[in-house]
Amino acid sequence: GAYLLTVQYIAKQNMANPNHGQQRRHLDFLLLFDAILSFLFGSVALVIPHGLLQRIVGGVYNHDAHEILRLYGCLRIAMGWIIFHIRFVDDGRFRRSVCEALFFCYLLQAAAVLRAQFTDRKNAMNWLAIILLTVVGFCYGRFRFGKGGNMIKIYELQVHH
Repeated sequence: GAYLLTVQYIAKQNMANPNHGQQRRHLDFLLLFDAILSFLFGSVALVIPHGLLQRIVGGVYNHDAHEILRLYGCLRIAMGWIIFHIRFVDDGRFRRSVCEALFFCYLLQAAAVLRAQFTDRKNAMNWLAIILLTVVGFCYGRFRFGKGGNMIKIYELQVHH
């Protein structure tokens, strides 16, 4: 009874504003994109050879920094796994909170790399990271703080995967 009423209500809301279902699909695509990039970056960071890392950072190798990169790689793999599976969660409050958290997470990472770019050795990889982290962060921010981002139903509408 209650489930059927809920499904009918969601269907009516979706018919009243079909854009909500489209926003859900766009968010699911962003989550998938983020999950794939996180898994790929994490995998590379985890297994990158000493010599290649040394060439990327300009000829200086630091074992401690390499270990931190590996640990960050593990974190990115885990985040990719979590983000991939969030696509199948229909709890709107949870999905909204995830968008908010990822928005702040990516912008804080971009700020940290930006600080490194201006206080340490400058390199093109930092600019690439700054741009990518900022863009992904603002994409999550668009869903959380943009038009309709406060409406739970844009996060809850079920879309068949």
